[in-house]
Amino acid sequence: MVLFLCFLFFLFSSATACDRCVHQTKVAYFSQASALSSGACGYGSLALSFNGGHLAAGVPSLYKDGAGCGACFQMRCKNPTLCSGRGTRVILTDLNHSNQTDFVISSRAFMALSNQGKGQDILKLGVVDVEYKRQANILNFSILINLAVRVEESSQKPNYLAVKVLYQGGQTEMVAMDVAQVGSSNWGYMSRNYGAVWDTSRVPNGALQFRFVVTSGYDGKWIWAKNVLPADWKPGMIYNSGVQITDIAKEGCSESECGDGSWK
Repeated sequence: MVLFLCFLFFLFSSATACDRCVHQTKVAYFSQASALSSGACGYGSLALSFNGGHLAAGVPSLYKDGAGCGACFQMRCKNPTLCSGRGTRVILTDLNHSNQTDFVISSRAFMALSNQGKGQDILKLGVVDVEYKRQANILNFSILINLAVRVEESSQKPNYLAVKVLYQGGQTEMVAMDVAQVGSSNWGYMSRNYGAVWDTSRVPNGALQFRFVVTSGYDGKWIWAKNVLPADWKPGMIYNSGVQITDIAKEGCSESECGDGSWK
């Protein structure tokens, strides 16, 4: 028993709590950002307005069956001749099916990895070694934006409702979503259709409220948006939830995986 407790102490004491571990991989690029906007998260042309077009497709372990959609990552390449120490940030909008790289990113984001005047040189490489970590996601990284939902065109009142979740902040992943009439406690679950799109065939009458389960590392919690869709909601419209998600995860990493001060 004493040996077991000592082993547990070693495991916990050897890990440092930092916001996210630094990972090593290779990154390639798409020549057209529109290839990422039509991706598995379902953002469509809206994605082109995210983060200045700095978009990414991530491997299944990052896409997480759609829970990783909208996640933000900071990355910097490791070629000291071509690459800047600052790097760039990308938002995950698609699934990367390749097993050669963790990410395929837009050419604009790829060029942003380089030192000034070296953008074309880095494009010629096609693939570069990078280090990356998860970052808090705030639109344009300067102002906090409320979580929003877009009613999809396939929605048909009162038989079917599909919504796309937009502007999910913090370092979080949405893993469940419920809907109810405003003022009611009769919640019905929604299912992830694909990517950032959730749907239900049991649509309550009237104005609608939502609640979400978001996780950030080890922890999860309910987020309640009390009055989101009006009774006359319409397909194609975006509705403000009135709530912001700002949770920041902590992850157990070795000291070297926490990165140096420039990642903070």
